[in-house]
Amino acid sequence: MVGGLIVIVWDNLGTHRSARMRRHLPARDWLTVFYLPPYTPELNPVESVWSHLKRSLANLAKHTIDQLMRLIKTSLKRIQHRHALLNGLLAHTHRPL
Repeated sequence: MVGGLIVIVWDNLGTHRSARMRRHLPARDWLTVFYLPPYTPELNPVESVWSHLKRSLANLAKHTIDQLMRLIKTSLKRIQHRHALLNGLLAHTHRPL
C-alpha cells in the first residue's frame, strides 16, 4: 500500500479519458490526475528527440525490422552522447531543468 498521495500526469489516450476511468477516479481521494492539453510537444521533451530521430532516418531504407531497430538504437546512442544537442532539445521546451 502506498503511504501518501499520488499525482498522475496523463496524455489524452482514450483509456485515460474513458467513462470507466471517470467512474473509478473519484473514489480514490489519494489520487490526483492532471491531463496534458491535446498536443503539447513543448511540455514533453521526448517529442523533440523523436522528431530529431525521424529526420535523421528519413532518407535511409532498411529491408528488415531488425536492420531498422539496429539503426534506431545506434541513432539514439549517438543522440545520448551529444550533450549540446540534448541541451538544445530540452531548451526547446522552455522548462527549467
